[in-house]
Amino acid sequence: MHDAVGLELKDCESTADDVRVGDYNAPMNDLFQHKAGDWDSRPAPVQISAGVGRALLERVALHDDMTVMDFGAGTGLICAHVAPHVGRVYAVDLSAAMLERLAAKPELQGKVEPMHIDILATPLPHKVDLIVSAMAMHHVEDTGRLLKAFAEHLAPGGKLALADLDSEDGTFHPPDTEGVYHFGFDRDALGAQLRAHGFSDIDFTTAVEVDRDQKRYPVFLVTATRA
Repeated sequence: MHDAVGLELKDCESTADDVRVGDYNAPMNDLFQHKAGDWDSRPAPVQISAGVGRALLERVALHDDMTVMDFGAGTGLICAHVAPHVGRVYAVDLSAAMLERLAAKPELQGKVEPMHIDILATPLPHKVDLIVSAMAMHHVEDTGRLLKAFAEHLAPGGKLALADLDSEDGTFHPPDTEGVYHFGFDRDALGAQLRAHGFSDIDFTTAVEVDRDQKRYPVFLVTATRA
């Protein structure tokens, strides 16, 4: 599967059995290139994905004919929780290195399609029933534009399940980490943004808390429905 990296993905209708990574008008600056190799063994991603995955399965009804976008899918830690319960997952990420790791996992093949794509620049040509995302929103500068893109990708009545940090003091990431635009999110403010973009049934829960350097960083899961 590693040989597929760098191929141009001409369309988004390839079969899920042909799990591959392709470029679809995606930027080439891969901020996670040097993190992908050991990502699945890092304590924080493993802890967060376990907590978020558990909360997601408890709060979102999944079914066999559901199509899902995993935004910021990385190496597939959240996909691994979702894929067994749905029809197909489009694993969207800007990091080809992270998607290469995802594509090499046998347990995700047949259900998950890695897609090296910037949905803000090039939307998917079809709607999905559910969008999930874990720890990706703080890497997107314009949150409002991202939520608008999510709404446009969801079918009417589609669900959103987003996990990220509660507002923090900027110490969760090492100093000068590239690509971090938000030090977490205020729940009330994010809820208001979701309502402004047409979402209802907005509900927050704490999915997991990460203890690091004598500090505790809560990670929320917010679920919502597109009107």
